[in-house]
Amino acid sequence: MNVYFSPDQRLHAPTHEVFGGEMITPFETPDRIDQVLARMETIGPVLAPRDFGLGPLKRIHDPAYVDFLSGCWDEWTAAGFRGEAIATVMPSHRTGRRCPTHIEGKIGYFAFSGESAIMKDTFQAARASANAALSAADAVSTGERAAFALCRPPGHHCMTAQFGGYCYLNNAAIAAQYLRDLGADRVAVLDIDFHHGNGTQDIFYERADVLFCSLHGDPDRAYPFYLGCADETGAGPGEGCNRNYPLPPGTGFGQWAAALGDASRHIETFAPDVLVVSLGVDLYERDPQSFFAIASDDFTEIGRRIGDLGLSTVFVMEGGYAVADLGVNVEKVLTGFGC
Repeated sequence: MNVYFSPDQRLHAPTHEVFGGEMITPFETPDRIDQVLARMETIGPVLAPRDFGLGPLKRIHDPAYVDFLSGCWDEWTAAGFRGEAIATVMPSHRTGRRCPTHIEGKIGYFAFSGESAIMKDTFQAARASANAALSAADAVSTGERAAFALCRPPGHHCMTAQFGGYCYLNNAAIAAQYLRDLGADRVAVLDIDFHHGNGTQDIFYERADVLFCSLHGDPDRAYPFYLGCADETGAGPGEGCNRNYPLPPGTGFGQWAAALGDASRHIETFAPDVLVVSLGVDLYERDPQSFFAIASDDFTEIGRRIGDLGLSTVFVMEGGYAVADLGVNVEKVLTGFGC
């Protein structure tokens, strides 16, 4: 299985975030990537992604949002700010609201939460991450059974025109759309990250050509809080093409696997040409952001069950913050899949 990664993905390295009322080092750091890379020799060659340009990004994201992201740092520093760009004022409701011209208002307009800083090289790193996802999708489209995009920053929280949750471009959604543009009639996205993929849901919620299934911590108690409930099933042409499996604290592998089984049946009924997996391993019992009870050895079985779907598969890295065990758990998913 080819692995796609660019060193540029390390360039985004914010120094702080607010968590629990305290200023802390962010959970999402470049050393997460190094832990995974250290385990990839058993998976396959690590290849540099190619640059696909801005076109595929603007197929998913509002062009105005992409333009904001690319120019945010220059505008921020031109305004005289010296620290990392963080949203502090966000509109209570974006519909009908104008986008401010001043960068302090603009960054709030394009953010849905305030923990995700933008710095000098954030857009370069996010583009490199998206290129990794596109390269993995390209490999699968040309006949590979599977490919792994070692994406960082992650992507599944990023909406059509809003960033948050450490996510600036939605890598999985960009890959799914690229596969559609290459001729796939239907694409399924399976999100197993502990946190709901609110961005991916937002992007595809009214579409019938992309099925989205997400297994995650109950949003009544877990980020992103406001999306991810079971009654969110799609709208318009997309009715029935959105499946959420919110799970309670203490969820063990048996309960989690039952939800995966139901999602798998929906995927089989949908009969996609290709599967995109948002591979978060923060469902791990030792992850500082998880309240599940999923053991490290369970990840091998998770990979096997995904492999049992028998679909060409693009794995796109999302979350995972128990850094010491991160590479091992990712490796177990991919070896369980049968790479």
